[in-house]
Amino acid sequence: MAGAVLKRLLAKKLVETKDETKARAAVRKVLLENLQAEERLDAEARQILLEHTKEIKDTPVDYRRLLALVKGKLARERGFIL
Repeated sequence: MAGAVLKRLLAKKLVETKDETKARAAVRKVLLENLQAEERLDAEARQILLEHTKEIKDTPVDYRRLLALVKGKLARERGFIL
């Protein structure tokens, strides 16, 4: 995935590099950090919903929809783009 991203960035001339191996490693690191941050955000959203199980149980709202709403709100608060 990092290789494909780097290839597109280079093709569009958005970045320049002398060492594609190091650049690919840097892109891989950024992608991994982003995925880990999203996993933490998802876990926190699930925990929030778990803490409000009683209230949720009494509503006709779909759990997946609530999860998406909570996750979106947390992301906006933190400036995280999903």
